[in-house]
Amino acid sequence: MIFEPGSTRIGWIGLGVMGRSMCAHLIDRGFSATVYTRTQETADAVLAKGATWADTPKAVAEQSDVVFSIVGFPSDVREVVLGPDGALAGCEAGDVLVDMTTSEPSLAVEIYEAAKAKGVASVDAPVSGGDVGAQEARLSIMIGGDAEVVEALGPCWEAMGKAIVRQGGPGAGQHTKMVNQTLIASGMIGVCEGLLYAHKAGLDLDTVMESVASGAAGSWSLSNYGPRMIANNFDPGFFVEHFIKDMGIALAEANRMNLALPGLALAHQLYTALRAQGGGRKGTHALQLAMASLSALDWEGR
Repeated sequence: MIFEPGSTRIGWIGLGVMGRSMCAHLIDRGFSATVYTRTQETADAVLAKGATWADTPKAVAEQSDVVFSIVGFPSDVREVVLGPDGALAGCEAGDVLVDMTTSEPSLAVEIYEAAKAKGVASVDAPVSGGDVGAQEARLSIMIGGDAEVVEALGPCWEAMGKAIVRQGGPGAGQHTKMVNQTLIASGMIGVCEGLLYAHKAGLDLDTVMESVASGAAGSWSLSNYGPRMIANNFDPGFFVEHFIKDMGIALAEANRMNLALPGLALAHQLYTALRAQGGGRKGTHALQLAMASLSALDWEGR
C-alpha cells in the first residue's frame, strides 16, 4: 500500500499560516485535494490550484483516502476529527487520518483507538519549522503510528518535509514535539536576552549577528528570528497563543511523569505575560517585547 499522486485523494482541514503551504505542496505534487477551513477565504490559494471545497470535515473525509488536519488547539482537533461532523464520521475502512496539529499525546491515542474500531488508520504527525519551513517544504515531521501506515504515506511526507522520522506508536509524535517545544522555549529566552544586552551596550545588532550566529551560540531561532526582531517584524510564523498551548501540554505531561522542568515553566510565564500585554497573535519571537519591558526598554520604538 502506497499513497501517491494520481491515485490517492487527500483531504485537508485547516489552512492557516502553515497548513495552506503544506496543502499546496501536496497539490503541486499531483494529489487531488478536498479542503475545509473555518474561514473560507484562507482557502483561496489552494482552491486556485484546483482543490475542491467541502462544507464540513466529514464531507472532506467522504471524498478522501487520506485526511490531514492542522488546526489550533486540542479542542479543535477533537471537533474536526471526532465530532458529529468530524472527519472520522466520514471515513470508510482503509482510510487514514493524519493529525499534524501540536496536540495532546493522550488525544492522539484516543483518536487512534476510535479510528481502529472503524477500520481506519490514524497517525499523529506534528511538525516544526514554522512558516518558512512550511513554505519551503523542509519541515521536521515527528510521527507516531503504525509503521506500515507511516511508510505508505512516504510520498505525502516527502512533499512537505525533509526530516521525516517515525518516533513510535500512537502519541509518540506528539511527545517528540513536546521535546521540540521545550528546547525552543528556553532557547528563545537566550536569543532575546542576548540581543537586549547588545542593544543596551550600544552595539550594532546586525554586526553582532555576524559574529555570534555562526559560532557556538548559533541556533535556528537566532538565525531565523533574530533578524525579524532587529527589524521589529513580529508577524507570526507561529502564534504566541499556540506556543503557550504547547508549553501547557508539555508541563502537564511533565507533571504527570513527576518531572521538574523549571526552564520551561519560566518560559511559559514570560509568554503568558506577553499574551497579557496583547501579543497573543504575534509571532513567538515577539517574546522580545515582554523581555524588553522588564528593563523598561521600548524595543519597538528604537
